[in-house]
Amino acid sequence: MPGSVPDDDGLLVTGMSDPVLLQEAAQLYREVFGYTDPAHGVNPRLLSALAANGGSVVGVLTPDGHVVAFAYGFPGVDRDGTAYHYSQAAVVHGSAQGRGLGRRLKREQARIALEHGARHMRWAYDPAIARNAHFNLDVLGARARWFHPDFYGPESDRLVVEWDVTDTTPTTAGVGHTDPPPPAVSAEGRHWGVPVQADGSVYLPLPARIGELAAADPAAAATVRARLREALAALIDEGRVAVSCRRLDVATSVYRFERES
Repeated sequence: MPGSVPDDDGLLVTGMSDPVLLQEAAQLYREVFGYTDPAHGVNPRLLSALAANGGSVVGVLTPDGHVVAFAYGFPGVDRDGTAYHYSQAAVVHGSAQGRGLGRRLKREQARIALEHGARHMRWAYDPAIARNAHFNLDVLGARARWFHPDFYGPESDRLVVEWDVTDTTPTTAGVGHTDPPPPAVSAEGRHWGVPVQADGSVYLPLPARIGELAAADPAAAATVRARLREALAALIDEGRVAVSCRRLDVATSVYRFERES
């Protein structure tokens, strides 16, 4: 079975159903996100039910059997009957970050999705976090097609991406790939959150590290988020899809939006 043999680094990517591992995964989830409110946790019994009923509950295990990364999801269906697999969350322990575990989790979820007849996966992410946008769009090759303001409540805007799990080869990353050059963006973030059109594409600059900006200047970060909300809603409404988010310089990253062909 795929995922049953450890990778070269000794880590095992696998589906999980053992109650001890599910409890460990739930603890990892709380630790990584810093949740103290039980309402924000994940229930191991729910994970067990998902794993037994078409959901994905996958983990990365160390050689001694401890969970260092974890993701879960469930089947979904559109009103028109289109089936997909929705990935609710993925977490990686701080000591294991930077080793490609997020990509391995998503590929294992993709395998499970295909096994249950889904051709696409979807998940939501904070569009102000450029690092996550780059991973979703450029590393995995997903496409951001939907925007939901206040998805989980106030100040929780989310973009929802769709990923074709019949071909998980990234479509915008890879050797020899070059994006069209983005337009000039002014220094000091004056144009963060303000769309710029060039050669049929729309570019949307944002801080490369919104967390650092929020810590140094909360008001400036709030202004950027408000601009992003307005711009993203308008771009999605006019039929644009986010296809890339790449670093422009040390301070700024840039989304690229295209019209669906």
